[in-house]
Amino acid sequence: MGKIIYSLVLVKKDSEKFIKLLSSLKGILRANLSVVLFGEIMAIVSDIKETSTLTDKSNVVEYAKVIEIVAQEFTVLPVQYGSIMESNELVQNMLKKNYSKFHENLEKVENKVEFGLKVFCDSKKIKKELVTKLELDLVPKSIQEQKISIYKEYIDKKLKEHQLEKLLLEYVDTIIQDITSRLSKMNPIHKFKKMESESKIIDAVFLIKKSKQEDLITTVKDLQNKHTGLRLMLTGPWPPYNFVDITIN
Repeated sequence: MGKIIYSLVLVKKDSEKFIKLLSSLKGILRANLSVVLFGEIMAIVSDIKETSTLTDKSNVVEYAKVIEIVAQEFTVLPVQYGSIMESNELVQNMLKKNYSKFHENLEKVENKVEFGLKVFCDSKKIKKELVTKLELDLVPKSIQEQKISIYKEYIDKKLKEHQLEKLLLEYVDTIIQDITSRLSKMNPIHKFKKMESESKIIDAVFLIKKSKQEDLITTVKDLQNKHTGLRLMLTGPWPPYNFVDITIN
């Protein structure tokens, strides 16, 4: 039998409230949850008998559910699913050894939540629009009356696939710039990925103060109204899965 770790929690003065919340929850396989304490940090754990049960998807869901419910009330650092130690003593030793690093990360995400923002588009349609713009830029009106075949050859050369990809990336960068400028008043920590697929041009995550959640939702709605050719999908709030910078030693 071992101890599976769900998350690390910064409790401070709310330990009684935290214990009460935890007593109302169940871990994977309906196991009782308990805590291992060191300083201001508590590790949420439960008993685990067979590690083979971890492959069951229902257990992954239950594991994530515990973290998300606790994160609604407290500052948490989610631990990678399947992190197991043999005893509470070993968990406590791990907390002691990594305490300053854990505490620093918990302070970074205190009273903050994570949101995800995915931006989808019809990239073929966007490319056609970029092609049209490029054609107009490359062929001045003063020479449009000349033989089209001369300039068609030139334009075709410019509109090779790699050039279109470059133009599309530049377009994506302008969307990212618009997003970041509108969110700057919330002072978020953010991470962006570009061109995850032909249709998903932006995949971003934001860490913002809990008090700014409604502002974020309103801002994303405004962005959607402005960029009618795009589809913006906001998800969250989540525990700060993408903003944890720790390695357990």
